[in-house]
Amino acid sequence: MSLDYTTLDSLRRNHPAWRLLLADSAPLVASFLHRVFIVPNVRVMAQADLVEALEDELFALRQSLGAEAFPRRGQDYLDDWAANERGWLRKFYPQGSDEPHFDLTPATEKAIAWLASLTERAFVGTESRLLTVFELLRQMAEGAETDPEARIRTLQARRDEIDAEIARIIEGDLPLLDDTALKDRFQQFVALARELLSDFREVEHNFRGLDRRVRERIALWEGAKGALLDEILGERDAIADSDQGRSFRAFWDFLMSQARQEELSALLERVLQLPPVAELAPDKRLHRVHYDWLEAGEHTQRTVAQLSQQLRRFLDDQAWLENRRIMDILHGIETRALTVREDPPAGEFMSIADTAAGIDLPMERPLYAPPVKPVIANQALEAGDAGLDAEALFSKVVIDKAALAHHIRQALQNQPQVTLRELLTAHPLGQGLAELVAYLQLASDSPRTLFDEAAIEPVRWRSADGRWKVAELPRVIFVR
Repeated sequence: MSLDYTTLDSLRRNHPAWRLLLADSAPLVASFLHRVFIVPNVRVMAQADLVEALEDELFALRQSLGAEAFPRRGQDYLDDWAANERGWLRKFYPQGSDEPHFDLTPATEKAIAWLASLTERAFVGTESRLLTVFELLRQMAEGAETDPEARIRTLQARRDEIDAEIARIIEGDLPLLDDTALKDRFQQFVALARELLSDFREVEHNFRGLDRRVRERIALWEGAKGALLDEILGERDAIADSDQGRSFRAFWDFLMSQARQEELSALLERVLQLPPVAELAPDKRLHRVHYDWLEAGEHTQRTVAQLSQQLRRFLDDQAWLENRRIMDILHGIETRALTVREDPPAGEFMSIADTAAGIDLPMERPLYAPPVKPVIANQALEAGDAGLDAEALFSKVVIDKAALAHHIRQALQNQPQVTLRELLTAHPLGQGLAELVAYLQLASDSPRTLFDEAAIEPVRWRSADGRWKVAELPRVIFVR
């Protein structure tokens, strides 16, 4: 994008981030939204909770700045921030809920990140970024090399460097990063970790923009439905196969690997315990930043799935509207036929195939049969002597969800995550399919449970008659 006068003037008048920086209430908006959404990595918040948090913020500000500061109610401020003229919050109704929810827009998050970059940093490192630049250039050059001989020479040179480093370490020459280099690399890691969380909101925003354009195209479409569906599905595939879609899918596949998560956890614990890093007083949430990535990525995946469901319902609504239009046309034909009933047109004006009338004989219809009225005897009941099997009264299956939740918590005490299949290996299903459904209900109710639709796992259990039964379902991952 060229930063000429026309482009910048258009951004100043239309971009939500620029409008936020020019607003008189920018300190309130930026500080409150940063504390509520960005710091705890909250993706969506209900209106009641957000209003309560804003009222507490306004009360504290009025105590220090005076009662005249920010005279409006918290609800009014939120509605104003979510209006189209502002665009700092996104107000929407989730599926199955009549309470509005709020989410931060990507433009607002960019403005807050730029404000955070204005503060003076006690330490500015450049070495790690220069090394990152060289490493990226090396990866691009090697990854685009089509000559096998050149690739082999590069790998052999790298192997020689590794062998030389191993020999130096064996001889006692062990090079270590000094405190400055550790701080430099740690600051770059923190910046990249925060940028990743910000990117998820922008990915969601792009998918919503695609969904909005598709809905507009459906509403204005005048051609055949097959051509419309072909164009819509083609655009969806184009988004999934775009650079952004492939990059997000590769990131998600990398992060969903249990081995990668365990490696990330071990590396974070080891790095955060280094004395130079501890001197920087890092945020405690960095201990579980990869779980924040997982949570944000799962939210993005669910958003895309919900958009697909809404699009399918939207197409069903369009089909209903088409059926209604057909009924209106038929009704118009009937109305016009009634108007010309007294004065029909002369000659043959319409031909109808198969005009034979259907004949129903009167005797084919069944005769009326009066209902049988039951006779109820008014007498006292006496206890019988027949021996009845009362086992059916006690055969109802009751699933103890508290025990299942205890199994999940016990498994997560020794590892950061566990799949449902691993859990059932340690605790086999005793009540069959009903117990499996209870596990899935606990997983759907927990906000820290992930569903990997790309991986299908079989679950086996033995029924009451001794036979084995198998169910296939997406991989369910319980996260600590």
